[in-house]
Amino acid sequence: MTSIEITSMSSKGQVVIPFNIRKRMNLEEGEKFIVVDSPNTIILKKLEKPSKEEFLKEFNRIAKEGEKRANALGIKESDVPKIIHKFRGIKE
Repeated sequence: MTSIEITSMSSKGQVVIPFNIRKRMNLEEGEKFIVVDSPNTIILKKLEKPSKEEFLKEFNRIAKEGEKRANALGIKESDVPKIIHKFRGIKE
């Protein structure tokens, strides 16, 4: 269900999301939004937190990709501390 409401912006750039929309979308104080602009349009997209399962799945995917890249470059796990020290400017 889509609704149209009117709101205004404060001098600090704050915009009130009308009560009926907040209620219907179960929005609470502190919610995070992605803000997208284009000519004459501003879109607020509620930022959804991933579930623990979604987070772990994505984390494992990234870890596997990192492992593939490290293997392709010939980097071993024992090389990692030396690489970190090099980029931090720490002398061994």
